[in-house]
Amino acid sequence: MKTTVEISDPILRAAKETAQREGTTLRALLEEGLQLSLERRERKDEGHFRLRDASVGGRGLQPHLKGASWERIRELAYEDRGV
Repeated sequence: MKTTVEISDPILRAAKETAQREGTTLRALLEEGLQLSLERRERKDEGHFRLRDASVGGRGLQPHLKGASWERIRELAYEDRGV
């Protein structure tokens, strides 16, 4: 399908130079860029980044630290390390 789009001169120049340098066409470069942009948007629609569960099978926070500040937990984690 043919269509007309307006692209800023600096971006078009850079795209043409890149296409020539890589031995491809401007059309192929534009299609690749649009495809990547659409895929990124599709992933964003699926939800936010989710960190994989990397727990080590522990029992979680020790009962005596319930309600402790992050600073206190960090102090205990590093107390014997001279940090």
